Parts: sequence; structure tokens; C-alpha cells
Amino acid sequence: MAPAADEPVGAVAPRRLVVATGNAHKLEEIRSILTERHDLDVELVSMREFGVTEPVEDGATFEANALIKARACAEATGLPALADDSGLEVEALDGAPGVHSARYAGEPTDDAANNRKLIDALEGVPAERRTARFVCAAAMVTPEGLEQVRLGTMTGRIVDTPRGEYGFGYDPHFVSDVIDDGRTNAQLTPAEKQAISHRGIAFRALRPVLQQVLGGG
Repeated sequence: MAPAADEPVGAVAPRRLVVATGNAHKLEEIRSILTERHDLDVELVSMREFGVTEPVEDGATFEANALIKARACAEATGLPALADDSGLEVEALDGAPGVHSARYAGEPTDDAANNRKLIDALEGVPAERRTARFVCAAAMVTPEGLEQVRLGTMTGRIVDTPRGEYGFGYDPHFVSDVIDDGRTNAQLTPAEKQAISHRGIAFRALRPVLQQVLGGG
């Protein structure tokens, strides 16, 4: 078949990678992080477009859950798969909500309910003991059996009053240690957040693996 009129002769379609998430916010964050340098010719597609059912995330760690999701998508689609498992660990709560962050307040997942439970759990805890960190495990699994995981963290503290209109999850209550003006993650622009976030750190660390798999380096 001849190439379309606006398609250069010899053009190669970008490689498709399936992302193990149905969360549109997370998909857009991952897409933005991986394409910020414009050197990965890749098309990221949500697992929902393939009708992949979300697997049971019963791992004890973020790494284990990220691999569970990536393996399920690679097996179901025959494509390289990306996944991340992320969550909030609060020191005063002995690391909770941890791997249960998305479902901290129960099913179905509800950001507002999760945030209410978090703030209720921290009632009476002084500001200096509200230290916390976001953790992200970013995983890539190929149908041929390659499996790689990279970790990223973002340290900060929890504030009672939610602020900001960006982000999602616990972002309105989290102030990063590297933000001098006290803005929450939800008050940062997407670009500001991605530059310092746990997810940004983890997926940038995974980039060399993607480049190798995609033949870009």
C-alpha cells in the first residue's frame, strides 16, 4: 500500500506501549515525563483501550504490584507494558497508607474519602511529626520476558487544609521539601510537579531501558 499523501516515504510508526492504568491523570503524567526530551518515538496506550481487566494488586511492596500490573498487560496484549505503583507513606502512621493508598478508605477508590481518612488519622499530630513521602515503582515488562523496575521518592509533609486545583490523590495535602513557598503538589503546575515528583524520578530512571527496547539507544 502506498503511503498517505502527508506521510513521508519510509516513515516508521511509533512503537506502541500499553500502560497498565485506567487513570487518565496518571497516563498523562507518564506520557508527559517520557516525551519531555522528544527522543522516544513511542505511543502510550491505556490498558482500557485493549479491554484489559485490572489484575489483583496483592503484592506487599510497590515494586511487586507494579510488576503484577505490567506482566498482566504484556501477556494480554503482546506489547511491551509499563506500570507504576505509587503511594503515600506517613511516618506518624507507621508508613500507612502505603501500598493501600488508592483504596485507603475502601472500595470504590475515592480521593476525597482517602484524604478525609488521612487527615482524621493525623488529628492531634503536631506539624513537625507529619513528615511523609510519596513512593513510585515504575516497571517495564516485555512479552519476551524482560522485567525492569526503578524507584523514585518525594519527601515532604502533610497539611490539614487542602490547597490547589492541579494533581490528584493526596496532592492537595502534600508539601514537598524542595518547595520553599509552601505550595502543595496540587498548587504546582504539571511541569513543576513532574520535575520533582516520585513518578518523574522513577520513569526518568527507566528511560534507558525503554530506549534499548525501542531501539533508540
